[in-house]
Amino acid sequence: MLRRRFSPLLLLVLLWMAPFANAASKPSLETRINQILAEPDVARGFWGIEIISLDKGKVLYARNEHKLFTPASNTKLFTTATALALIGPDYRFRTTVETTGNLDKYGRLTGDLILAGHGDPNLSGRVLPYNLHTERDSQPIKVLSDLADEVVRKGLKFVDGDVVADDSYYAFERYGEGWSQDDLVWGDGAPVSALTINDNVVVVSILPADHIGDRAFVSVTPFADYYRIDNRIITTPPGTGPRKIYINREPGARSITLWGNMPVDDAGAKEALAIEDPADYAADLFRQLLEQRGVVIYGRTRSHHTELASLSTVTVTSVASRGGGSSSATSPDQRVVLASYQSQPIAEDLTVINKVSQNLHAELLLRLLGREKGNAGTIEGGKEVVRTFLTQQVGISPDEFVFYDGSGLSRENLVTPHAIVQLLQYAANQPWALLYEGTLPVAGVDGSLADRFKGTPGMGKVQGKTGSLNHVNALSGYATTAKGEKIVFSILTNNHHLSDSQALSTIDQIVLAAMQQ
Repeated sequence: MLRRRFSPLLLLVLLWMAPFANAASKPSLETRINQILAEPDVARGFWGIEIISLDKGKVLYARNEHKLFTPASNTKLFTTATALALIGPDYRFRTTVETTGNLDKYGRLTGDLILAGHGDPNLSGRVLPYNLHTERDSQPIKVLSDLADEVVRKGLKFVDGDVVADDSYYAFERYGEGWSQDDLVWGDGAPVSALTINDNVVVVSILPADHIGDRAFVSVTPFADYYRIDNRIITTPPGTGPRKIYINREPGARSITLWGNMPVDDAGAKEALAIEDPADYAADLFRQLLEQRGVVIYGRTRSHHTELASLSTVTVTSVASRGGGSSSATSPDQRVVLASYQSQPIAEDLTVINKVSQNLHAELLLRLLGREKGNAGTIEGGKEVVRTFLTQQVGISPDEFVFYDGSGLSRENLVTPHAIVQLLQYAANQPWALLYEGTLPVAGVDGSLADRFKGTPGMGKVQGKTGSLNHVNALSGYATTAKGEKIVFSILTNNHHLSDSQALSTIDQIVLAAMQQ
């Protein structure tokens, strides 16, 4: 066998050159991402990407970074960042029971009893702080129950006036511009109100009947009487699955029709359905809780809203009363507080908003921005606060975004990948940077990224906000590369015809490619 001999000097030269040879043979990040996007089904969609080094500010990859995309729930990145910057993490909400009259020594209240909401999104069974996944206790209306107990302890026995649910702290704008009618039936499109109970949903539980051919068992919590249920779901023989259940609620209706079939051996199903008017719901529920405690109520049950039209005249609000008629609004300054509840710091809810992509809570946050830092607790008031913050403090060009809501449910929202990266760069240099980053889902660990990046180098090293609508997917956030470098990225895709799994897999491949550069 012929053996070649290398001089020590030549061997050192070869060893020194080896890393460069490997680097030269490794495709560039641009090449690798372009190959991912060149797949025929992927290439049919519209993709916008920007990836930069956070430490160096160097652009690592960009494609259509200044084009406008529908961002879906990436919108929440802007709403929550604005709130942290302008309102701070320690803000707390207060929910009160008030009266316009007097409570005498016999327990008789001569005026109205008012349940007043001030925007608390967590009057529910949600367990805070958030820990890896959503947890709910068995008492979704505990806060209302505690408030009812408190006024009874004050001696309340009779109410001569009405029970009023007052959500006038924010304007009566239940839905955002550009929301799909299909969304409004489900929890994702629940109506917005300053008086929000149990995320403004009821949970419909469906179980098969004991006998084939009978109608399934349907129950509603936490307020069984809110909707009239027309149940047409039939129990079918075992093994005839999967179940097929359909639900319909017409806009404005207080009735729900359910039809389809469920095998007798099915484990059952649950659906969160949006209620129609949160204040009406709260008024009915609070009255029921009081009557369960022996309080006799002689008046009506009604709701008190701030109508948008009234905002054109100073301090005028309109009162919507079911059963006919209306009454003038009463200034909160003229009321006596009988009971109150204070929320946990708003930082806990910012985590909920971004970790699980909670639409209703993001919408409430937008209105809070308008109320506290703008002209009014309205969508437009909140949008103007966000717009001013992004352009004047973050430095984002106004032609790089337009928002119509705070959650991303609106299909009229538009934003560029570059604007999202700018926001994330800005946030990373603020005193609240760690808190903000901590609200984002962690890959393979929690929130909307809990089932992604598992078994890959991205697990635990990617924190980002997801987004999805039909034919829209997004992921933007932070990641740590194999070399320990922190990167900021935004990946948006619109007008694609991929399955959810294909779209998410493609986005994840791009992130992993960036982490290996």
